[in-house]
Amino acid sequence: MANVTRHIGLSLGADICWPICYEALLKKLDLSISVDGNTQRFEVERMGIEPFDLRQPVKYDVVIDRLTHWYHTSREWIKKAILTDDLYVFNNPWSLQSMEKHTTYCAMMRLGFPIPETWMVPPKNYIESPDLQPTLRNYAKLFNLAEIGDRIGYPLFMKPYDGGAWVGVTAIHDRESLHAAYNQSGTRVMHLQEAVDPHDMFVRCVGLGPQWRFVNYDPAAPLHDRYQMDSDFLSDYDEATLSKMTMVINAFFGWDFNSCEALRSNSVWRPIDFANGCPDSQVTSLHYHFPWLIKANLRWSIFCAATDRSMHANLNWGQYFKIAAKDISFDEKLEAYAKIAFDYFDYDRFSEFCERHLAHLDEVALEFFGSDVVKDAIRQKVEALYPPHEIEEFTELFWTRIQTWREQQDAA
Repeated sequence: MANVTRHIGLSLGADICWPICYEALLKKLDLSISVDGNTQRFEVERMGIEPFDLRQPVKYDVVIDRLTHWYHTSREWIKKAILTDDLYVFNNPWSLQSMEKHTTYCAMMRLGFPIPETWMVPPKNYIESPDLQPTLRNYAKLFNLAEIGDRIGYPLFMKPYDGGAWVGVTAIHDRESLHAAYNQSGTRVMHLQEAVDPHDMFVRCVGLGPQWRFVNYDPAAPLHDRYQMDSDFLSDYDEATLSKMTMVINAFFGWDFNSCEALRSNSVWRPIDFANGCPDSQVTSLHYHFPWLIKANLRWSIFCAATDRSMHANLNWGQYFKIAAKDISFDEKLEAYAKIAFDYFDYDRFSEFCERHLAHLDEVALEFFGSDVVKDAIRQKVEALYPPHEIEEFTELFWTRIQTWREQQDAA
């Protein structure tokens, strides 16, 4: 029997609160896990941005990455590490770069998901280049924007085909507002998407490995109130549908961590935004749900490191498309897709691993989230975002919501 240290790297940007809590809770767990005859312990380290030799060996078993969208050096190091050393990374960097909203809409439409009617329109303006004018002169066709809007129907949303954080998203109610928004869109390539109206529920289902969290979401509220504190607000059918949708989307694209926004209209869940390469992880938005995220992140990263989980370098979409082509209901298709997805995430093996090696996590976390370490992490994040006169107020607000979570967990 050998003693093995598994190394988990954190590739971070502006993250403050969750890495502090992740590191401290991992240390508090003090894990010593027997896997395949070896005793495994775990260390976590924050990764820097620095020059690297393309043949340089990689010390990490798992990297939780939050930088691939923004920092080229970190992105290329991660791609090199996957190719040369079989590093396991949350999330697949090639998939994240190539599969934005447009790609995900098209793929899930093919699988039969009830995606709202969506059009892509050319940009209002273009970045000048030597061949731009000849290309536009020969091939850019005039189109009637108002007629497209009429065909989709109002209300609708204009939003960039990529990106996130609600940047560039505009609610459109008539032809005039459509033209006004398009004229302000600049060089962005935009989608026009049918509004799910009316709808009686807006849920964000967060998936991390084979784990999920349902959040009653209010996009019109201030950032600190968008994630509502409801629990048990969905029927068993709705929970099953949303969890399967989320797991299928994540497995299809090779994502470990993602969130799926869906609206319920006439009892049908219609996904509207589910390509979130860097989902909310900060206590200032998650608050009550923050402990779930830290625990889920720990479970999946420890499992991946301990079991030498391999990156799925190739995504087998054909198995999904065969199901999509069958003459069966969408519920039947979703059930078949979900079997593939749960197998992709090693659901049964993961559940057995957590029961055997991480059964004490809930108890340790319950105590930990009442500690000064957590309150200080909250304060540090609040100080980074809020003006000085609001720091005390919002530190107490987020701290109190986490204590509400603790009280509810203790009473359960």
